[in-house]
Amino acid sequence: MSNPLGLLDDLPRVDLSHGDTPLEPMANLQDALGGARLLVKRDDCTGLAFGGNKVRQLEFYLGEAKAEGADTILITGAVQSNFVRLAAAGARKLGMEIDIQLEARVPKSDPSYLNSGNVLLDKLLGARVHHYSDGEDEAGADLRLHEIADERRAEGRTPYVIPLGPGHKPLGALGYVVAARETLDQLKARGLTVDRFVVPSGSGNTHSGFLFGLRALGCEAPVTGICVRRNADLQAPRIATRCKEIAELLGVENPVREEDIVLDDRFLAPGYGQLNPAMVEAMTLAAHKEALLLDPVYSGKCMAGLVDLARHTSPNETLLFIHSGGTPSLFAYGDSLLEAMAQQGAVG
Repeated sequence: MSNPLGLLDDLPRVDLSHGDTPLEPMANLQDALGGARLLVKRDDCTGLAFGGNKVRQLEFYLGEAKAEGADTILITGAVQSNFVRLAAAGARKLGMEIDIQLEARVPKSDPSYLNSGNVLLDKLLGARVHHYSDGEDEAGADLRLHEIADERRAEGRTPYVIPLGPGHKPLGALGYVVAARETLDQLKARGLTVDRFVVPSGSGNTHSGFLFGLRALGCEAPVTGICVRRNADLQAPRIATRCKEIAELLGVENPVREEDIVLDDRFLAPGYGQLNPAMVEAMTLAAHKEALLLDPVYSGKCMAGLVDLARHTSPNETLLFIHSGGTPSLFAYGDSLLEAMAQQGAVG
């Protein structure tokens, strides 16, 4: 019998996480919403440097980097990027140097945003920090990162670039093919079924990898991607292309059909990394009812999508939320988050 995940377990990978992340019920939130049964996959508990979904993705990127003999990692992300913070942590764990390029993707310039949260951790981890002024120019940011890589090469280093834009091997998405297999194994062991999975959809690696893994392993439950970076019309072809690239990399048929790509962009406005009332309500509910700490960029908006779905889904159905982490950025958004919570009567 052929392996539905093809070459997945043969590709270079390093071990950065704490192992299988917990799968937990959200009974209090479920009771508060009065709708579907709710589960959470705690990928905020992956372990490395406050954890988060990017740890799974980095296991494949840094696995390839190590296999190629790299000693310096380079990566671009938004100022409060969780991916950048975890790349710095992963590089240090493997004894590598790290260059990070922070792009001006979010229209915020207050001191907390620029210096606290993930930025503080980047600096504590000893990352060399560079800046890129255009937050919507993935190709330009990647080009500049390769120029920095050339500078490191001239210094005698062996750099490895983690790309920002599309058109590259979908190594990060493989981490969520693994997560899909892990989640299905956990559900089977507990005799549980899920009627819909809810994931954040930003770079597309988590969404596409998880969707691909489920379909390859025979799970037909819908996967709703909650848009956190771009609207559904722009995100859909990105997910489709990434799934095709995963299939090519693994040497298998692509099990993902066009109708499998389900996106909800109602909680995106006013844009990436910016607060909205539904997200603030969702973050507050998750904290009050389940002591789940979400971030304002990814997991908070994804929870807003889950809350809306739960309120309109039969109590006989089960929804599973992928908690992507992002805890450090809470501190970078402290003032604006407290103000928004006060406006909604969530704090005294």
